[in-house]
Amino acid sequence: ALKAEGWQVFATARKPEDIAALEAAGIEAFYLDYREPGSIETLVASVLERTDGRLDALFNNGAYAQPGAVEDLPVAALREQFEANVFGWHDLTRRVVPVMRRQGHGRLVHCSSILGLAPLPFRGAYSASKHAIEGLMLCMHQELQGSGIHVSLIEPGPVTSKIASNGLGWFLRNIDRENSVHRLAYEAQLQRLQAGGSTSRLKPGPEVVHAALRHALLSRRPRPHYVVTVPARIGVILKRVLPASMLYRLLAKRA
Repeated sequence: ALKAEGWQVFATARKPEDIAALEAAGIEAFYLDYREPGSIETLVASVLERTDGRLDALFNNGAYAQPGAVEDLPVAALREQFEANVFGWHDLTRRVVPVMRRQGHGRLVHCSSILGLAPLPFRGAYSASKHAIEGLMLCMHQELQGSGIHVSLIEPGPVTSKIASNGLGWFLRNIDRENSVHRLAYEAQLQRLQAGGSTSRLKPGPEVVHAALRHALLSRRPRPHYVVTVPARIGVILKRVLPASMLYRLLAKRA
C-alpha cells in the first residue's frame, strides 16, 4: 500500500522464498536476520546505495516469540530472543540515525506489543524483549527531540499473523515440557500455538497495524504510542485503573 502511495519501499526477509514472493509483488527485497550484524550492515549499505544516501523512514517489525514459563527458560534461549527482538533492532536503528540527522528529518517506527506494557504468563521472553524495546526507544524519542527525527511505537494486541505458529517450533525446541511443574498448563499452551494463537473474535488483520504505521509516517505530529486492537486498549485502561495485584491476577487467568 505504501508503494502505491509513492513510497520507495525496501522490504526484508530471512527465507529465500519470502524474498522471492516480495520481489514477485514488485517490492525490492533484501536478506536480513537481526541476529546477524553482517546482514544488517549489508542491508543499510545496499539501501543507501539505491537512494543516494537518503532514508526517510525505518520500520522495525521482524521478531519472534519464545513461549515458556520463565523458570523453564534456558539462558541461551532468552539471549537469542533478545538478539533478534532487541539488539538487532538497536543495531539497525543506530546505523540509520546518522543518515537522518544529516538530512534533518526521519521517522523511526517500531512494532512493539501490548505485552511490552502488560506481560502475560508463559510469554516472559517475548514480554521482556518488548519491554526492553519500549524503554530503549522511548529514551531515544526524548534524546532526538528537536532533531526532526520522530520515534513511534506501535503496540498491537492479538492480530492475525504467523507469530504463534512460528513460536511453536521455539517452544518444542527449548522448553522441557515433560519435566516441568507447568506441564499441564503447557498442554493448553501447545494447543493454542498449534491453533495459531488467540481465537478471539476481536482479532483483526494486519491492516490495523498498517493504519497506525501510515499515521506515524505521514502525520505532522506522530504519536509516541499507537495502541491498536480493542483488547490492547482495554489492557491499557485496566493497567491504569486497577491495583497491580488485581491486574496481574486477571492477566494470569488469560494465560
